[in-house]
Amino acid sequence: MSQLRIFDERDGAAPVLTLTDHAQIARELGTVGVRFERWEASRPIAPGASQDEVIAAYSADIERLKNENGYQSVDVISLTPDHPDRAALRRKFLSEHTHSEDEVRFFVAGAGQFTLHLNGKVYDVLCEAGDLIGVPDGTRHWFDMSESPYFVAIRLFTNKEGWIAAFTGDDIAERFPRMTPQRTSAS
Repeated sequence: MSQLRIFDERDGAAPVLTLTDHAQIARELGTVGVRFERWEASRPIAPGASQDEVIAAYSADIERLKNENGYQSVDVISLTPDHPDRAALRRKFLSEHTHSEDEVRFFVAGAGQFTLHLNGKVYDVLCEAGDLIGVPDGTRHWFDMSESPYFVAIRLFTNKEGWIAAFTGDDIAERFPRMTPQRTSAS
């Protein structure tokens, strides 16, 4: 189940608000400029489907976002618990960073946790299959895929080569909950 927990930036122990209703999550994130949508495939997707098959199943929503926001490229990324570099890949995104373009991810399968640092608050968003999150450029955030990652995600880019993390040097991500296997749909 998708979930939004909002914390005061000074206290990662207890959320001040927890939401599990998708419409409420979308409204709350919308107030800080973050897109949160539900998508449905236009056709069945078989396990192990090719990148082209996955993209084709969501082509209407992908084209809508490309037209609205000028995204130029789309790809599919997947990660499984047996990936040999899973620990290094997880560490890469666990520190607070920003990007010079929006970070847009649609979860075809599995789950991931985006944590956003905005306006004195921390927004912890558990995204699961069917969820799209659009984090605006310049937003301080980090991403966790858990110690046992499982997801298939569509990524949209304005300029794929320009997608580079600029780390803030703030250790805030160390003070907030990580994604646990209990918080994933793959468990």
